Amino acid sequence: MELGGCIILIGAGAILAFATDWKMDTVDVDLVGWIMMIVGVIGVVVYSSIARRRRMVVPPSTTVVSEDERRYP
Repeated sequence: MELGGCIILIGAGAILAFATDWKMDTVDVDLVGWIMMIVGVIGVVVYSSIARRRRMVVPPSTTVVSEDERRYP
């Protein structure tokens, strides 16, 4: 799930939890909204930690020698 999907989950969950007054006998709509918001927040945290790992640059382990530093016999 990408960042946009997580934000949509948070928004839809907030709408269900705070902006609706639907009453169903079998499903608690407020609880479904809260669950959607929690899943969206977890998705944002996981996505940001993965994105941070992708951006990390590891320096090369070998020595880079330029053309000017080489000595010819």
